[in-house]
Amino acid sequence: MDLAEAYLSNMDLYSSHISKLIEELQRLPGIGTKSAQRMAFHIVNMPKEQVDNLANAIINAKNNVKYCKDCYTLTDREVCPICANEKRNHHIIMVVENTRDLAAYEKTQKYEGVYHVLHGAISPMLGIGPGDIKLKELITRLQKDVEEVIIATNSSLEGETTAMYISKLIKPTGIKVTRIASGVPVGGDLEYIDEVTLLRALDGRIEL
Repeated sequence: MDLAEAYLSNMDLYSSHISKLIEELQRLPGIGTKSAQRMAFHIVNMPKEQVDNLANAIINAKNNVKYCKDCYTLTDREVCPICANEKRNHHIIMVVENTRDLAAYEKTQKYEGVYHVLHGAISPMLGIGPGDIKLKELITRLQKDVEEVIIATNSSLEGETTAMYISKLIKPTGIKVTRIASGVPVGGDLEYIDEVTLLRALDGRIEL
């Protein structure tokens, strides 16, 4: 059942306001009809103050969150706290696909370098090319004093394709390029992998 069919079905059961709420919640990733219905009824039954706080949090995040001008993670500042931290090793850059992957490595509290967030991966099948992710911005950063680039894209076909492409771009510059070890399961997203596995993958990284 697609969104239109689900919407028409809900219209037969609920008021138009609840049906519209269910329809919008279904647009969120990983949210099916039943989950959207549960969430909608939960929201309707929440105290008005909590609903207002939720709505304001969504609006404020949308209006104020932007890209860090250095690493392109999501932040509400011009420069994110990681890039602004002088104690971090700015000579080592870990390249990740999205901010969730960055957060996964930060949970280990062991990585002391900085990051570069691509916001995607190369996927010819989906029509996503090098120009559609933050690769040009990465190459610009490499004009500074960078000693190593750690490629920590996911171990999916898209992630591996992106890793190989980045490696070919960077190697002529003489900068060391490494890839996190294969301890990360094939097809696994970094955000769902435990900290110990991530640390082993980082410690066991290989030079490309």
